[in-house]
Amino acid sequence: MDFKFLKYETKNGVATITLNRPEVYNALNDEITFELQDAIKAVAKDQKVRVVVLTGEGKAFCSGQDLKAGAAQGKRSFIDSLQKRYNPLILGIRNLPKPIIGRLNGVAAGAGCSLALACDIIVASEEASLIEVFINIGLVPDSGSSYFLPRLVGMAKAFELCSMGNKVTAKDALALGLVNKVVPAAELDAAVKLYTDHFAAAPTKAIGLIKKMLNKSTTSDLEGMLEYEAYLQEIAGATADHREGVNAFLEKRKPNFTGN
Repeated sequence: MDFKFLKYETKNGVATITLNRPEVYNALNDEITFELQDAIKAVAKDQKVRVVVLTGEGKAFCSGQDLKAGAAQGKRSFIDSLQKRYNPLILGIRNLPKPIIGRLNGVAAGAGCSLALACDIIVASEEASLIEVFINIGLVPDSGSSYFLPRLVGMAKAFELCSMGNKVTAKDALALGLVNKVVPAAELDAAVKLYTDHFAAAPTKAIGLIKKMLNKSTTSDLEGMLEYEAYLQEIAGATADHREGVNAFLEKRKPNFTGN
């Protein structure tokens, strides 16, 4: 893939998407959000890709909307920008039938924080932080933050983070359940690799169904989820990886999952 503001690499079943505007802490202009949409569509179609890593170049993960670029364009519609740029991106990440690991190398602010929270797993450097910075410029959270935060930290803490704009350190983010793992910066790549190694050899279709299941569970009741579990289990049970898993168990060997 040929991008102007992203680095895109695939290797051994892992696609790495890197926000590449380090001079502005990977702030999101129009072009990079559309490129991100295209990158997510590309990994969805690429059957060789089993897991995705999303990260930022340089010191930051993503500082959010590029305010200078926005100001240079004059008055614009927020709803138009969100519906065309950010909302499709967040939905693309959540609906992608493959795991996405957020490699949090630095600050994730505003829409950048939302982008990180949309990932399935977040591995953070000790130097990283998250901040719902919208309130500091008189705005409300967007790009999914109002959906993700209450489910992760509860309503009271979500309100505090959104209304006060407090920076959350990586250590505090781990304690709150916002990230999965925190490591020294020098160990970040190794920590991410533990996850990519696992998912690159995992039954990918089952992982995708798990994402669908957990997404649905946030707006469903128990009866509905029991029915949905049965429906998805029927699909999972028809995969080659299920057959391989059973055969490996019976033959007392490690399964060789192909993602099919």
